[in-house]
Amino acid sequence: MSTAAASYGPDLSRGERLDALFAELAEITGQRNALDGRIVDIVAEIDGDGVYGLWGNTGCRSIAALVAWKTGCSPRNAETVVAVAKRASEFPQCTDALREGRLSLDQVGAIAENAGDGSDAHYAHLARSATVTQLRTAISLESTPDKPTPKPEPTRSVTKSEHGDHTTWKITLPKLDAARFDAALGSHRDALIADWKRDHADRETGQTPPMPTTVDAFMSLVDAGWDADAAARPHGQRTTVVAHLDVDKPAASLHLGPLLSDEERRYLLCDATCEVWFERQGRVIGTGRATRTVNRRLRRALEHRDRGTCVVPGCHATRGLQAHHIVHWEDGGPTDLDNLVLVCPYHHRLHHRGVITIGGDARHLTVTDRRGRPMTNASLARPPTTPPPAVAPYKGPTGERAHWWWYDPFKPNPPPTTN
Repeated sequence: MSTAAASYGPDLSRGERLDALFAELAEITGQRNALDGRIVDIVAEIDGDGVYGLWGNTGCRSIAALVAWKTGCSPRNAETVVAVAKRASEFPQCTDALREGRLSLDQVGAIAENAGDGSDAHYAHLARSATVTQLRTAISLESTPDKPTPKPEPTRSVTKSEHGDHTTWKITLPKLDAARFDAALGSHRDALIADWKRDHADRETGQTPPMPTTVDAFMSLVDAGWDADAAARPHGQRTTVVAHLDVDKPAASLHLGPLLSDEERRYLLCDATCEVWFERQGRVIGTGRATRTVNRRLRRALEHRDRGTCVVPGCHATRGLQAHHIVHWEDGGPTDLDNLVLVCPYHHRLHHRGVITIGGDARHLTVTDRRGRPMTNASLARPPTTPPPAVAPYKGPTGERAHWWWYDPFKPNPPPTTN
């Protein structure tokens, strides 16, 4: 393909060639901005249908991961697209300017990510002449309403409330105890994130497990305490699943716990030490011995074959992997290499919830989404088949130095008082 520079004859002066190239650059940039506006609209529609939007059927951990996967852009650019899509209704003037090619995605993204409510008109006017850096500086100068006087420090407490399929714990700590808790939680979070970055920093895709969160760090803290307790007590068994099975009907429950759904039972029994108590009419009639469904030697062979990595395309997790029965052993699936694969906990749960499907055999594995489409780590990019949008050339910022002592920052409305 010939370059734009080749289309201008040698008889033009350097200044005329530069003006012609700038004019073409302005035209292409305006078209690109309009295309970015359409991408924002598509992402908003994908994200706006229900709690998890349409993207909940794809097996991706977040809408930003889906955008990065399908468009081939970086995770940071995907976060910008999602930020604009989520606040498009709050900034109609800015997003309209993006769709018309008058503002760039980065300009509108800087506004959508940090600007205060009700500032649409203010920043739509400022963005006509301000660079992205100047917009970020202007947003940082926003005045913040006075915060209410903090309440007295509460006493320590732990409360628990159950809500159907989940349980909520609320922990209240004084400052000194909270500082100890934060330090321990931060240490575990940093360790989990370091492990995650080692596996995924340079090759993140839509199928990469989510970056560890504070909840993951809290569970790691619990596991560490539990491991230490189990080591101090040789008979402690942290990894044993104790289940009560009714022989007269297909129902099972955890020991001193709730009934398990089919997906929960299959997930727990895929790779764990199992201790099953058989019951009839609520009375124990026998017990099975504690056995590990995937023994140590088989686990090592499995790790060697799968290179110690999650088999879901695009996922590069190497820590905390679990052995998954492709055909579950409850359905007669054997516990051997041809019927076992390594998956990370994130995709293991998605499979047993029906969001993704792992089928075939270990040598010819197929991974599909909820609609049966094969999952790959490739983007949707392809050569265009339609003409570019008909929009005016992008004028861009003026490039002038900002004199902030003349700038009047946006002032959000103060919060309502309780007086």
